[in-house]
Amino acid sequence: PSHSQVKPRRRELLHRRCPAAAAALSERTFTAIEPDGVRRGLGAEIIERFEQKGFKLVAMKLIHLNLLKEHYIDLKDWPFYDGLVQYMHSGPIVAMVWEGLNVIKTGRPGAIHGDLCVQVGRNIIHGSDSVESAKTEVNLWFTPEELVDYRSCAHEWIYE
Repeated sequence: PSHSQVKPRRRELLHRRCPAAAAALSERTFTAIEPDGVRRGLGAEIIERFEQKGFKLVAMKLIHLNLLKEHYIDLKDWPFYDGLVQYMHSGPIVAMVWEGLNVIKTGRPGAIHGDLCVQVGRNIIHGSDSVESAKTEVNLWFTPEELVDYRSCAHEWIYE
């Protein structure tokens, strides 16, 4: 068989033998550049970091938050909740959905916080912390029609 015929066969075997690995290839996460990141013009650098990691951008929009109370419902009893909601209402965010192998774990914004954040209360970026929260957050901020399904030309170089 030709080289192009072998890859789909290998992918099919991966899906059959290791469904968890196959699912991780198409894992999605919600990420938001917070108001301070937008104001400081850090969007391009943050997006570039995700792209350089090999993740695929599936959806993106610049919005003023109107679903904050739903988004942060699990934090409502914490003393910092009101300040967090006020801060997140202070300007627009760039809401995004990224896809890729272990994107939730490896796409968490720790390095971005360390490199670009000045103080803890101004995080610059939010990232889902689990598969469950990623699904909830993606569904909260994006309709199914806003999620674009396509195959990146770099996919074979990253995953095959």
